[in-house]
Amino acid sequence: MSSAFAVGDRVLFVDTKERRYLVTLEAEGEFHSHAGFVSHKAVLGAQEGVTVESTKGSRYVVLRPTLEDFVLEMPRGAQVIYPKDLAPIVMLADIGPGHRVFESGVGSGALSMTILRTGASIVGYELREDFAHRARKNVASFLGEAAASRFDVHIRDSYQGIDVPREGKFDRAVLDLPEPWQVVPHLGSVLHTGGVVVAYTPSITQAVKVRDVLSRHRGQWVGMRTLEVLHRTWHIEGESVRPDHRMVAHTGFLTTARLLTSSTVR
Repeated sequence: MSSAFAVGDRVLFVDTKERRYLVTLEAEGEFHSHAGFVSHKAVLGAQEGVTVESTKGSRYVVLRPTLEDFVLEMPRGAQVIYPKDLAPIVMLADIGPGHRVFESGVGSGALSMTILRTGASIVGYELREDFAHRARKNVASFLGEAAASRFDVHIRDSYQGIDVPREGKFDRAVLDLPEPWQVVPHLGSVLHTGGVVVAYTPSITQAVKVRDVLSRHRGQWVGMRTLEVLHRTWHIEGESVRPDHRMVAHTGFLTTARLLTSSTVR
């Protein structure tokens, strides 16, 4: 059963037009919009799903944000990977409880949170301290300190190489940075046999370069493929049923491959 809302909780105010506002509850806080304000005291102690009214009569349903909600509304420094790609990345990489994942380019932490929620642990390399700080803060804010303890971010350049952690080699690798093909040659020595890499690239020319490097190391990699995920919603209202006029089409390409050791290649 869901617990009552408390100071420090992240909540989502949803208005009658389905607009969403991410809010952190404070003892003396207020949620302000063009439609007046709501005192946080009207929410504190209430259960999820409570309806509150602003000083101008606007009504809001208050919910706990899902991971999708948080990714779309959270504070960010870098552009995030959107939910339509986050779930396929975790599926393609086959990430699960206990896996050790190498992540390069942690950005604002959207992909990190998705991975950590599976029960995996992450060693992340990020060039910018401000991005790393934002990612750590977002992870702790949404998933809590237990998940944050499995998120080990280093200010490092993965183009220059990757260190094997004390715990041993990685099980999986996910790459979200401008030139992931520069990281691929380092993965052979830090991934377990059978380990999976997934690289997210906005442009097809980047994906082609990743595939080219993987192909040049064909003795190490199998199962190479590149795909993109399209997201189209539908309008359903009574007898009026049709695809929505807008869709989230291209955001990025996902390139994946699986590692073999030289001893397994014939």
